[in-house]
Amino acid sequence: MKYTTLSNTDIKVSKICLGTMTFGQQNTESEAHEQLNYAVEKGVNFIDTAEMYSIPGRKETQGSTEKFIGSWLKNQKREQLVVATKVTGPNDYFKYIRENLGFSKQVIYKALENSLKRLQTDYVDLYQLHWPERNMNFFGQRNYSHNPNEKWEDNFKEIIVTLDGLVKEGKIRNYGVSNESSWGVMRHLSESNNHNLTRCKSIQNAYSLLNRTFEINLAEVSLRENVGLLAYSPLGFGMLTGKYLNGKMPDNSRLKLFPTYSRYTNQQAHFLTQKYANLAQELNLSLAQLALAFVNQQPFVTANIIGATNLTQLKENIESIHVELTPETLQKIDTIQDLQPNPAP
Repeated sequence: MKYTTLSNTDIKVSKICLGTMTFGQQNTESEAHEQLNYAVEKGVNFIDTAEMYSIPGRKETQGSTEKFIGSWLKNQKREQLVVATKVTGPNDYFKYIRENLGFSKQVIYKALENSLKRLQTDYVDLYQLHWPERNMNFFGQRNYSHNPNEKWEDNFKEIIVTLDGLVKEGKIRNYGVSNESSWGVMRHLSESNNHNLTRCKSIQNAYSLLNRTFEINLAEVSLRENVGLLAYSPLGFGMLTGKYLNGKMPDNSRLKLFPTYSRYTNQQAHFLTQKYANLAQELNLSLAQLALAFVNQQPFVTANIIGATNLTQLKENIESIHVELTPETLQKIDTIQDLQPNPAP
């Protein structure tokens, strides 16, 4: 395994982070524990989850992922692991989690308390805001449309004061953002700097061969301000394994089970995926290895969040850490991307 540190901390994290959103629907508790054991055996020490998981979000399974991790975590050496979770942002669909979604002090404290109980731990190493409270583009939205009548309170300082308090109480060690924009990250940083508050340490956004929008301007923020990317969906919901090529739809696959997750299934994404598959074959790599190695090598990436539903997939994903792409291969990837620069934002 290769390791780095969470930005502006001395916390060592594995470059491969185990994503867990399948725990609770696609994976049973015993399967979740099997994955966790295997990942740790291979040197993974970084685990990412969220209070709203498992996916897709449902009232019946909300919190199941944290519960599965908790029943495993209680028997581990907690200090050797880095655990990240998230508080749910405003969205009418998720009102089954709590009526007042958002990032008020009361909500954040209650959400964290519930997460800690499910995780069976006294603290989390990284607590993340799952998506912003304000109107903005995330989860594949394009073409930002500003609403001057938006009912949103600009309370960045209050949110960071709350998170700063949790750091001082020892309930969280650091905080990060997710599904954020450059403007949002810079506001977090400026409020922290201006008021001597705890600093945002990470941004968890989608990033893959099919979605390189992070490079447009967030990469500059990440590198200049030292806020590392935790890259999610590096395989584009399985598209970049090649299993959906040529119209295939394997049984029990995520897109077969949950067809509403269509972010990576458009014609342009299929077109590029085939091009990348051809390149992987030329290099004697699997498509998944090519896709994950590409993410692993980006200088702004702190960790690559991989997920799997079985140990075979997990093994291949973790082993990608040993694949080194040459400058020539990276140039070929850029040439392919030029054919369709933004297929799946």
